[in-house]
Amino acid sequence: MATQSDNYYDIVIVGAGPVGLMLSTCLSRWGYKIKHIDNRPEPTATGRADGIQPRSLDLLRNMGLKSAIMAHKPARVYEVAFWDPPKTGGGIVRTGTWPSCPEFIDARYPFTTLLHQGLIERVFIADLEKNGTEIQRPWTITGFTSDEKADPEYPVTVQLAHVDDSSKTETVKAKYLFGGEGARSFIRDQLKIGITHKDPISYVWGVMDGVVKTDFPDMKMKCTIHSEHGSIMVIPREANMVRLYIQIASSTDPDFHPRKTATEAEVQAAAKRILAPYSIEWERVEWYSVYPIGQGISDKYTLDHRVFLGGDACHTHSPKAGQGMNTAFLDALNLAWKIHAVEGGFADRHILETYEPERKDVAETLLAFDNKYAKLFSQRPDAASTAQATASGTHANPDAQQSAEENEFIKTFKEACEFTSGYGVFYKPNALNYSPAHHPAGTSPTILSPEDQTTKLVPGRLFINSTVTRVVDANVVHLEQEIPLNGSFRLFIFAGSLTSPAQKSALESLAAGLQKPDSFFSRFQRPDIDTVSHHERHNPHSKFFTLATVFAAKRAEVEISRDLPALLARYRDNVYADDRWDRRVPDAKAAAHAKMGFDEDKGGVVVVRPDGYVGFVCRLEEGGKTVEALEKYFGAFTTKQ
Repeated sequence: MATQSDNYYDIVIVGAGPVGLMLSTCLSRWGYKIKHIDNRPEPTATGRADGIQPRSLDLLRNMGLKSAIMAHKPARVYEVAFWDPPKTGGGIVRTGTWPSCPEFIDARYPFTTLLHQGLIERVFIADLEKNGTEIQRPWTITGFTSDEKADPEYPVTVQLAHVDDSSKTETVKAKYLFGGEGARSFIRDQLKIGITHKDPISYVWGVMDGVVKTDFPDMKMKCTIHSEHGSIMVIPREANMVRLYIQIASSTDPDFHPRKTATEAEVQAAAKRILAPYSIEWERVEWYSVYPIGQGISDKYTLDHRVFLGGDACHTHSPKAGQGMNTAFLDALNLAWKIHAVEGGFADRHILETYEPERKDVAETLLAFDNKYAKLFSQRPDAASTAQATASGTHANPDAQQSAEENEFIKTFKEACEFTSGYGVFYKPNALNYSPAHHPAGTSPTILSPEDQTTKLVPGRLFINSTVTRVVDANVVHLEQEIPLNGSFRLFIFAGSLTSPAQKSALESLAAGLQKPDSFFSRFQRPDIDTVSHHERHNPHSKFFTLATVFAAKRAEVEISRDLPALLARYRDNVYADDRWDRRVPDAKAAAHAKMGFDEDKGGVVVVRPDGYVGFVCRLEEGGKTVEALEKYFGAFTTKQ
């Protein structure tokens, strides 16, 4: 017999594209009851997004999904090639190449991964099924209300209907509703939230996925091609496919119309003209579409912090920088861990107010960049040849290289690389990203203020990649990957010198402070702590904290039971020796400490948010000051129970 709880859910998620699937996957893993619907009978069959950027691949690895993605043998783009008309004569010539993710970005995977969106969706769907969440298809949302006064616990009422059979309907109650249904969002329209278009300039593009036969030498590379007949972007794909973006019309054309269309044959003919003197024929076309692109951003992402929007429902832009799916992933991740922190009784509801400003700010940056990028793409860059000179340092005299550095096209490309890779995305100060203005901690001497800190870690930016040796098994590991996406705050204790009595005392002070019954750490102890498995690696004490300790020492010198107080020793699988050489800090004795900017003897403490962004950095000191500083950071947003 159905009970009242059958139609009560923690969240209703509308739309099973990248943003809905990421949100659903995170919350399903953390035990939430989800109603997830999509109006399509099947996952994406062809077309749509295909680019996974380096930082997103880190995230997928942290979720344990990277190997399933890579099993499809996606294309990997390491370099972008520029093609332009030659100075004399017709046709096109290669005028330069540029790394997709240049060396100045410290990326684990310095390439863009290209794979059809439908295959990526299926990886998430398989994970959801393992965690007991199924996507209900083809169903759609027909209405909703949100009223916290009437029902403080389940304030959202949602009406749903089967797409093909209107007699099949459901009404469900939920704590939250999420609109991930794309640019034509029903939920956004019902909330009467407008879209602000950044620039009336709009382009109409044809996009074609298929297998081609060609003598064009860079068809396996990402290319930007400019010719007197128009522009093409080439994106290699899995299974010998290639995606071509072909510009059909621009608002600068005298007869421009945003609804302009073109047949498959017309787009292929345009591609042949642009690629001449090279030939191209299609063995098969898998997907073809024509669409106008304008830069638009939703005025709000939520009105009441119960009904939220994310992904294309919030921001639309050109697909050429490969940002749509990646931005969607980060929208969902940002919201997922905050809902978890609130619903788990860890954080005050006001942290949900940080979702819109954090993610909208990133979208604003993306749209501004995309606007510039689209314009640059639409005009012939004079200095593509100097891009090659700057990238490789070859066939260039010092004067040429200097002028290349100052060239706007190259500067935009360079700035773009950090942002588009995902490593340049950052969040401004708020309760979660420490700054004296947002925390009662003020400028306590324990907290590394921007004036005195040598640390390279900045609250609101990603935790820096580093390689260390795990003490228990001597495995060489990537420190930033050692704690999976589990909804916990990650406390990385860079313990400095193994032989310093002051450092040993500082670790003991830290452990003693954390163990006090009213500490931020003890307040959120697991209710089942007495029955936790000996092999529970990350959350033996609390679902909201995972601890890791890194010594500036060789692995053989570290003895966990001797060198760590019992509380920290319980995280024995998360104890590391900072003894691996790193080419970015070649002279450092303890490279991870050095990359973070910590003194190799004294170390420091880093709080990393569940999504991998730094929240807080402080010194590791004797006495109670370190725990006091951490208390003040967490005190700004955790519940007081």
